[in-house]
Amino acid sequence: MSNPYRKDFPLLNQKQREKPLIYLDNAATTQKPEAVIKAVEDYYSEYNANPYRGLYDISEKATKEYEEARKVTAEFINAEEPAEIIFTRNATESLNLIAYSFGRSILKEGDEILIPISEHHSNLLPWQLLAKEKKAVLNYLYLDDNGHIKEDEIEAKITKNTRIVALAYVSNVLGTIYPVKKIIKKAHSVGAFTVLDCAQSIPHFPLDVSELDTDFAVFSGHKMLGPMGIGVLYGKRQLLEEMPPFLTGGEMIDFVSEQDATFAPLPQKFEAGTPNVGGAIGLMAAINYIKDVGYDKIQKAEEELSVYALDKLRELPYVTIYGEKSYSESRSGVISFNVSDVHPHDVSSLLDADGVCIRAGHHCAQPLMRYMQAAATCRISFYFYNTKEDVNAFIESLKKVRRWLGLGD
Repeated sequence: MSNPYRKDFPLLNQKQREKPLIYLDNAATTQKPEAVIKAVEDYYSEYNANPYRGLYDISEKATKEYEEARKVTAEFINAEEPAEIIFTRNATESLNLIAYSFGRSILKEGDEILIPISEHHSNLLPWQLLAKEKKAVLNYLYLDDNGHIKEDEIEAKITKNTRIVALAYVSNVLGTIYPVKKIIKKAHSVGAFTVLDCAQSIPHFPLDVSELDTDFAVFSGHKMLGPMGIGVLYGKRQLLEEMPPFLTGGEMIDFVSEQDATFAPLPQKFEAGTPNVGGAIGLMAAINYIKDVGYDKIQKAEEELSVYALDKLRELPYVTIYGEKSYSESRSGVISFNVSDVHPHDVSSLLDADGVCIRAGHHCAQPLMRYMQAAATCRISFYFYNTKEDVNAFIESLKKVRRWLGLGD
């Protein structure tokens, strides 16, 4: 199965231990196309300078490109204006900023924060710590056997006491696509605010923050073909205006006296210090690459791969699949599974001997692991540059695992 995009990704054309590299850990980070690598290289080799601060050509170009990246990002998610886009290091920093700047400002004793049991620690720990500090209550939406949040759970858990609802659009463990529009609407009906973690969704299907009407949304560049170390926080202007700064220092101020300071307007108020200009420019290149490919092609490729892989895995009697066992519209290209009598770390190590890269562990979702009664799982995750040949290589290697350990077929 030829894939016209693979040639754009240098790492995918490498070999590991004299075997083709099979990369199936895209939920952790995606590979980077030449267009992204070149955009970052061009910045560092042609106009590496601090934005805003220099009245010379390369600094002015750095400023122009950095702000163009903000504009492109705003248009990509249909934000009302570029000032609603705050550049951070990653989705984790974005979530911490929201929790400590916004959450700390509005929460009072007895208020409730609601998150799904499946949340990544990045969208759990900030709320857990804040709940303890503010004597608020951290509640959970629980899942059914297929990894879904049922409507009666949403209706029962989002109440007049709920102040913040924070959730991932897509589970990084189960691949479940949650009914976020319904949850956001319900949250707003009781006066709660919403925080949407889109790190696992935006690489794969469109995000329209205006249509969803979410108060905040976050994502990371490295999961959508961009560089590591660049993330995005979207927030409605009114909320961002009311929030105090998260970090203080250079560039986020308007005026400083010995005893006082006034802060710069949005978005600079939340971007203290020298920004990751190269990261933002790389993110812009990644967004443009995704737009060139098109979400329709991305979704079609991932659906075909997911259907094929799930069918192959169900044929193996010693494999347990978590979440939905078959592909559906509410499932993405993330598949967690276990092999009977074999620890996930051993599965991953043995597959690595064949050049097959998968993830094994708790996936930064330990409460979900305990809820599923699994200490850890194996995980494969697809992107549009993967092929059925990748799936075949993975399956053939997986079939060897129990034999290698003397457990039979």
